[in-house]
Amino acid sequence: MLEELFNLVKNAASDSVINNPEVPNDKNNAIVAEATNTVASGLRNIVAGGGAQNLASLFGNKGSSGGGLLSNPIVSMMIGHFAGKLMSKFNLGSGQANNISSSLIPNVLGGLINRHNDSSDSGFSLDKLLNSITGGKSDEILQKHQSGGSGGGLSDILSKVTGGDSGSGGGGLMDIVSQLAGGAQQQQQKNGGGGLMDIISGFLK
Repeated sequence: MLEELFNLVKNAASDSVINNPEVPNDKNNAIVAEATNTVASGLRNIVAGGGAQNLASLFGNKGSSGGGLLSNPIVSMMIGHFAGKLMSKFNLGSGQANNISSSLIPNVLGGLINRHNDSSDSGFSLDKLLNSITGGKSDEILQKHQSGGSGGGLSDILSKVTGGDSGSGGGGLMDIVSQLAGGAQQQQQKNGGGGLMDIISGFLK
């Protein structure tokens, strides 16, 4: 899942980074890796903080475009973080950093959202993403839930929380959110420091 995200970022970065004369060519790959890390870590941190339902709401916006995502607080947080990295780590000016980040991050997330909502694209889904960033906790929860007679993917279950559905097991749904948060927190500890970035950097070889 992480490598798929990296490849999506690389494709989305063609204009804002790779073909941008203001970005030195020798920094292109490192910037793409940093953007991948920003998105992956950001999504994991949201789930770890108990915000899995916010993620489900974000990914439920069918046809989301890069520009339309700028007002979303999750996206704004990632844009600010990535712009800061571009300035501190790659010595880009604030104007350059903000322009690149405001273009690339929404485009990447928009691509992820559109792929999630594309029924013909079996390579990506929010369920797979959640499973990746929670160390398999998503699959465990989904199996238990489905064994109880309920269908649908985990993202469908979470959307009920977002929609304020208090019927049939509202507390149970919130328990799922808590379990996902715990799984993401364990992954944070497991991949603390440069762990996640080390994995991503391996895709550059």
